[in-house]
Amino acid sequence: MQRLRFSYTKGEPIKFVGHLDLARMWERALRRAGLPVAYSQGFNPQLRIQFASALPVGCSGRAEVADLWLDEPVTPEEFTQRVQAQLPPGASVFDAHHVALDLPSLQSQMDQAEYTIQVDVSDTTIDVAAAVAAFLAATELTRVRARDGKTYDLRALVDALHVEETADDGWVRLFTRLASRPGATGRPDDLLDALGLGDLPRRIERTRLIFVESAPPGTAEAA
Repeated sequence: MQRLRFSYTKGEPIKFVGHLDLARMWERALRRAGLPVAYSQGFNPQLRIQFASALPVGCSGRAEVADLWLDEPVTPEEFTQRVQAQLPPGASVFDAHHVALDLPSLQSQMDQAEYTIQVDVSDTTIDVAAAVAAFLAATELTRVRARDGKTYDLRALVDALHVEETADDGWVRLFTRLASRPGATGRPDDLLDALGLGDLPRRIERTRLIFVESAPPGTAEAA
């Protein structure tokens, strides 16, 4: 058996595809590529693929990461070539390499995620720089999760935030680094709401996934 770790993009054409549909997209592409993919045992076998972190619907991703298990060895070059030919517009695969079978799960090793957020403030009087400064000055910002009604501190989940550029056409570009740990994940849409920008046109791209230093995505050969 082999474990391949690969990076992929989720571009603008498919940014509104939810995580479950994205997983089905990958399963179809891998099946059509004719790769010896591995499945779990049991009554309802599942493709053995593991995504580092689900992207919020409406966000694109420049460097997403996933692990795939195969029953027979395939070179990273062959994997990339065969899968890319089966992916829809907006998806691409790159940087595939072998990793050891016994590495911890990708999800358990997630630490942070970086985003570029563009917001159109041309029809508002919001001072984005002032809103960012006020957010960073806060020691706590309690929010309520829509899915379960529980409260959490959004400020503790934002590790970095600044304005990168204000364009002449009214679009402002923000950079943020959010916590992305099991049980403690910041969402860019929640951050925009807290800044008073939640109802404005936006483009959100996740540009980087950051793993804990004790177990970075390695290049060890599969056992």
